Formats: sequence, structure tokens, C-alpha cells
Amino acid sequence: MKTAAIITAGGIGKRMGAGLPKQYLEVVGKPIIVHTIERFVGLQGVRQVIVTVPPGDETSFSGDILAPFALNEMVTVVAGGAERQDSVANGLAAVADDVEIVLIHDGVRPFIRRDVIQRLIETARDKGACVVAMPLKETIKRVDENMCVAETVDRSVLWGAQTPQVFRFDIIREAFEKAMREGFYGTDDTVLVERLGHSVSIVEGDYHNIKITTTEDLVIAEAIAKSWEE
Repeated sequence: MKTAAIITAGGIGKRMGAGLPKQYLEVVGKPIIVHTIERFVGLQGVRQVIVTVPPGDETSFSGDILAPFALNEMVTVVAGGAERQDSVANGLAAVADDVEIVLIHDGVRPFIRRDVIQRLIETARDKGACVVAMPLKETIKRVDENMCVAETVDRSVLWGAQTPQVFRFDIIREAFEKAMREGFYGTDDTVLVERLGHSVSIVEGDYHNIKITTTEDLVIAEAIAKSWEE
């Protein structure tokens, strides 16, 4: 099926505190966002890779980030929006009309495995919507207003959602149109699909698919990258 990947790279990296958007920081000598893009470029069925960047960064991103790695001809760069959901909406607007499946992925998750991406595409084809996720490892406590434990939650039914989140194009387009029309902002893309009454399937991934948001995450990313095997 014809597939497009939207990679969100519009953040400014406040939590990283590096004076540079976190997606541009390097891991083993290469910007994080480049590692991420390379997971999708050339993947079977993926005909478009669309990256959303901070408004005004489009030209410099193509020249300074993509060109040194010969990626500028393979990636469509679009301006992001005020919120992540706005950025994804801009990315969806750039998707070709004949695309059937859309993947939406965080630009700072550079360790998603290609076999997991393929399983997600196959699941979205069959089910319409899916998300890669992992079972929670920690014991989960629900607390009250006094920061005391009110309940120990059964973690066997709890999964931590990651990205990519993958959808048939018609479904995610309808979900975004409804959300934007109603002024609703969700914490991720699957929430918007859930609001349509559509079920979202879980595809198990792995714990290497971390989101790099802090300096501690950067240390972990360096360790993963040095031992990374596809």
C-alpha cells in the first residue's frame, strides 16, 4: 500500500536546555532527526517522507541537516505549527491524494525498528488504526490531592503508547478535520481517532524506542546507538 511518513521535528527543546532544538543535537556524530528519517527512507511502500520543522527553518533544515546526508531530495519539509497537532495537520496537508496509509512519528525517536514499522503498516491496512506500545514495567499508583496513594492500579491492562501511530489516510484525515473544527487538542493522534468511535489496535514494539527529551535520555541514546543492530 502507498504509505506516507510524517515526522514531527518542530520542537524547541526547552527541557533539554541545550540552546538548540533537541532534534538537531547529535548522537554518535549525526543529528537525531537524521537517524530518525533514515528509519523510513527507502522502506518498502513508503513513497513520501514529510518532516515538520520550526517555522522559518525550512531552508536551513534542507541545506544544513538533510543535504550532508544526501536526504534533501527524498524528504518534503513543511513548517510546523504552534502545537504538535497543528504540525501534524500541516504534514497531512502535504500527503499525496493516492496515499493509503499514514505513519506519524516523533522526530526524536530514532530507534524504531523497520520490522516494527512494517507490522504497523500491515495492521493499519487490516484494522484502520494502530499504535506501537509497550507494557508498563513499573507499579502504578493513583494519588489523591494530598499526594497520598489512593489506589494501586492493575498494570496488566496498561501500555505506554509510543510512535509511530499509523492509520488509513481517510480515517486520520477525518479525525483531524473533526478535531480542528471543534477546537479539540489531544495528547496524541490516536485520541483523535478514538473520538470518531474507531478502535485502535496495539502493536508491541521494544524498549529501545525511546523519546529523547532530556540530557539523561541523550546519554541513553548514545549507548543504544553504539550497540544498535537492525
